[in-house]
Amino acid sequence: MKNIINKTNINDTSNIDRDASTWATFRKLWPYILEHKFILCLSIILLIVSAFADTSLIALLRPLLDLGFSMNDREFLLMAPIYIFCLVLLRGVANYGYSVFLSLISGKIVMKIRQKLFGHFVDSPVSYFDQNSTGRLLSRITYDTEQVAASSSDALITIIRESAFICGLFYTMFYNSWQLSLSLIIITPLVVALITFISVKFRKLAKTMQNSMGDVTMSVEQMLKGHREIIVFDAQEEESKNFEKVSNKFRRDGMRLVSISALSTPIVQLVISFAIAFVLLTASNPDLDITPGEFTVVFSSLVALMQPIKNLTSVNAGFQKGMAACQTLFAILEQPIEKDKGCLDIDRVDGNVVFENVSFGYETRQDLALKNISFAVSAGKTVALVGRSGSGKTTIASLIARFYDVSQGKILIDGLNIQDLTLYSLRNQIGLVSQNVHLFNDTIANNIAYGRIGEFSQQQIEDAARKANAYNFIMQFDKGFDTLVGESGALLSGGQRQRIAIARALLRDNPILILDEATSALDTESEHTIQKALDKLQKGRTSIVIAHRLSTIEKADEILVINDGQIIEKGTHSELLHANGIYTKLYQSNFKE
Repeated sequence: MKNIINKTNINDTSNIDRDASTWATFRKLWPYILEHKFILCLSIILLIVSAFADTSLIALLRPLLDLGFSMNDREFLLMAPIYIFCLVLLRGVANYGYSVFLSLISGKIVMKIRQKLFGHFVDSPVSYFDQNSTGRLLSRITYDTEQVAASSSDALITIIRESAFICGLFYTMFYNSWQLSLSLIIITPLVVALITFISVKFRKLAKTMQNSMGDVTMSVEQMLKGHREIIVFDAQEEESKNFEKVSNKFRRDGMRLVSISALSTPIVQLVISFAIAFVLLTASNPDLDITPGEFTVVFSSLVALMQPIKNLTSVNAGFQKGMAACQTLFAILEQPIEKDKGCLDIDRVDGNVVFENVSFGYETRQDLALKNISFAVSAGKTVALVGRSGSGKTTIASLIARFYDVSQGKILIDGLNIQDLTLYSLRNQIGLVSQNVHLFNDTIANNIAYGRIGEFSQQQIEDAARKANAYNFIMQFDKGFDTLVGESGALLSGGQRQRIAIARALLRDNPILILDEATSALDTESEHTIQKALDKLQKGRTSIVIAHRLSTIEKADEILVINDGQIIEKGTHSELLHANGIYTKLYQSNFKE
């Protein structure tokens, strides 16, 4: 039986951490950049103009020395300030233009990638979130996307501008004196080799920093979600130590990145100093006919080369971090989303649910969670699932809504295989009320109408609240149905959240209802109120009830006792008690509690 378990690998750490070349990753980013090709071309032109202005200022030294001062050309000396002013003005306009344009491009790219990533998470199967922590996924959509901005804006500015500036300096040097410029032939391959070596180191460290940041985010997320437990169990010091550990690892990885970046600068300067020494030795040759202006331009260009080469080696850190982030994000986007192979759209079913020899296994487990399950629920009837924790009750409910697909067998609704139904039309037939109700940080009215906001009138929302026994407590708030419930409904009690969830299910009027231990975490008084609302909700609907408190399912049309993924007993409450089997023991132990 084990070999039927679906083992499709969608784990975040499988393909995401696999390394890829910078060029291969940049090719995937390039289409996002190319969408803004007009602004990009304009930015590149402005970057080249800025580099041209800087190079021209250095090239102006030759006529200043040779014409202006050596030959005392008064006309040129009078025009020189105008030339300098125009070049500086041109440089300033170009710098402002490319900074604004490229920031605009990077902002749009990051926004689009974030939107695609968010949409991908929304469309991902439930199993994806079973295998990946919320903290790590949150880090992807926040920290990693910001690194993309660094590679698509700041790094792009430096790479294009400084490359253009270096090309301009090379041209200026060879134009003025090719003899003095021969040293560039020696230093160029050395600098290229250095930058390539540093790129590899930066890329590996950037990947490590990404994972470290994911650990930091995950640690913070666990603290925020488990704050009450931390206080109750007096674990503040333990959590602080854990956070210090992951934070310190992120800091150390960052320092390693900085140390390599800082080391590259003096190495580049040392290499260029050899070139400067070569120029000085060459210029001392009396047979070489060179003017003071030519020497000054070549020498100044060599000194000026230090800054753009330094910037290129330094920006490599940001660029490689961006490429590492891009690789991770694109790997996530390449993960499979929830598959919807169904082609049938149905309006409203009667609610006949049938399980035929259904088996299922989770990807993270070797053993089957369900083994050859078969049962039927007629329209409008209620079947209850009971059993110890981990027996497979919630798995059955999850399969009906196709949060997971069966490994073997089939599930039918009104005689139709749910695999043939589109996910939208299938889930539109199902209402879910679980023990852990998730409310969004919105108004009570919008939480009741969630997913259909704008489709229902205020009167319909209020009617659903009345049927769910929620209307009275809602109206006690100053803003009534416009009251914000806070994150995850934090401003409401457990019973109030449950009644909001019931009102939500009532409003949607689904023909099939799944109640997953909807009252297990409530006190007796709240349970009584909620049970009344649930009784109203179940009328005329096919109900699958998962219960911990067996007193809540005594009236079910059929009770299925689940143990180790199999149905071991079934019948009505009285039939099962009369059989004096597992259900009787569960029932007796339930009331002893």
